Amino acid sequence: MPHPHHHFHHHPHLCSPRGRHMGDEGGPGRGPRHHGDGPGHGHGPHGHGPDAARHLAHKRERMFEAGGLKLLALHLIGQQPSHGYDVIRAVGELVGGDYQPSPGTIYPTLSYLVDMGHATASESEGGRKRYTITAEGEQALAEQADALQLLLTRLARGKDREARQRPPQLVRAIENFKMALRLKMAGDGETALSAEQIDKIAALLDEVALKIEKA
Repeated sequence: MPHPHHHFHHHPHLCSPRGRHMGDEGGPGRGPRHHGDGPGHGHGPHGHGPDAARHLAHKRERMFEAGGLKLLALHLIGQQPSHGYDVIRAVGELVGGDYQPSPGTIYPTLSYLVDMGHATASESEGGRKRYTITAEGEQALAEQADALQLLLTRLARGKDREARQRPPQLVRAIENFKMALRLKMAGDGETALSAEQIDKIAALLDEVALKIEKA
């Protein structure tokens, strides 16, 4: 018996044919989310370290509200049959930066598409599941073509904006600088920095800072 047809952009909570309720990007009956798997656990936009990184990840995931991630996942497996990891990597490439959706977000989304009859999951080599779009999934994708195009355009603009704000050349140079400084400061005993070396490095940093300000 064919599954009833559903649109992705309607209803914040959909019910699968098996009667399990799902949030926009939550999993069907998979239990509570782990911390950091989805929006709503942010620590604010300020500061550095893990909290700031989690906030940025949550901000990116909010781009997929109202079923956008389901639509994007269907689009990706519609291009070619894929494993879950392939979908994670492809979404990360579309968003840009160092973002990758968590497995706890992607795999329930793929399971949802299977439940809805929009995809099939078959065992492949290594026991991994390979997801393939169905005829019903292709029909759903065609009906949501405009919404998909808007989503892809928004992702492309966001990726371009981030590339301008964080040029990869500068990101690479900063990481090289941090690594060199970390290695220098990690010495102990005979390899520890001398007072002369510390003064020299501090002077170099001050000089570079001034040059950057004037660049």
